[in-house]
Amino acid sequence: MNNILLNIGITIGTFLLMEAVAWATHKYVMHGLLWKLHKDHHQVNRDQILQKNDYFFLIFAIPSILCVISGIKFSSPILFIGIGIALYGLAYFIVHEIFIHQRIKLLKKTNIAYLKGIRKAHKVHHKKLGKEDGSCFGMLFVPLQYLKRS
Repeated sequence: MNNILLNIGITIGTFLLMEAVAWATHKYVMHGLLWKLHKDHHQVNRDQILQKNDYFFLIFAIPSILCVISGIKFSSPILFIGIGIALYGLAYFIVHEIFIHQRIKLLKKTNIAYLKGIRKAHKVHHKKLGKEDGSCFGMLFVPLQYLKRS
């Protein structure tokens, strides 16, 4: 039972830590060194199915895959780090790609203040077309000012 709780804790902890990793990567790597890959996400042609920015999906998926494979091969708790990263990737796909950017046309309208806040903060982030002076780099945790009911 203790191992199960530990593994659940590792998975949840990794998922939560991934928000900080994603925030830092977004701010310092996507809007820095690898802006060339992220730029089309801010200046996107809406008819475009794939973007260079989608390479970041692979960049985040590789550590997850390696952790899962290693965890299975060596019967290690690292498996649950890989699962936590993968679950964050799934959340990213649902929240960012489907809900926010409507790359799959679902969940267009909501009255849930938290979801409206996520969308609002992301809209503020995308007002800047260049890599400088950005704000709201997170996905799941956004500044409280965007969570107020409108």
